[in-house]
Amino acid sequence: MSDDTLEVALHAVAHSRAGDKGNRANLSLIPYRPELYPVLAEQVTAERVLALFRHRGATACRRYDLPLLHAFNFVVDDVLEGGVNASLNLDGHGKTQSFRLLSLTVRVPRRLLEAAAP
Repeated sequence: MSDDTLEVALHAVAHSRAGDKGNRANLSLIPYRPELYPVLAEQVTAERVLALFRHRGATACRRYDLPLLHAFNFVVDDVLEGGVNASLNLDGHGKTQSFRLLSLTVRVPRRLLEAAAP
């Protein structure tokens, strides 16, 4: 890591919301500033997100880029232990999964980080 970048948790530079459909979670990722979009596009890959949720049984992850909105949408399969009607999990809806996504770390140029605070 160079002196002009810092490693931070995603929640320092972006926010997220989560939804569900059956056993599939839908996670948005929206940087606080549009200038962070390419930084996150490079580092927050479908593979990294799948690895983050693999312990919950996730089998696939697709990332949809929304460049005009400066946002991403991740669809994670088989992550909700069967979904709201089948799971004994306390979060069968997957609403809190956005917090897990925001725990990922990314390297951010210091100049963007200082300007990123919401």
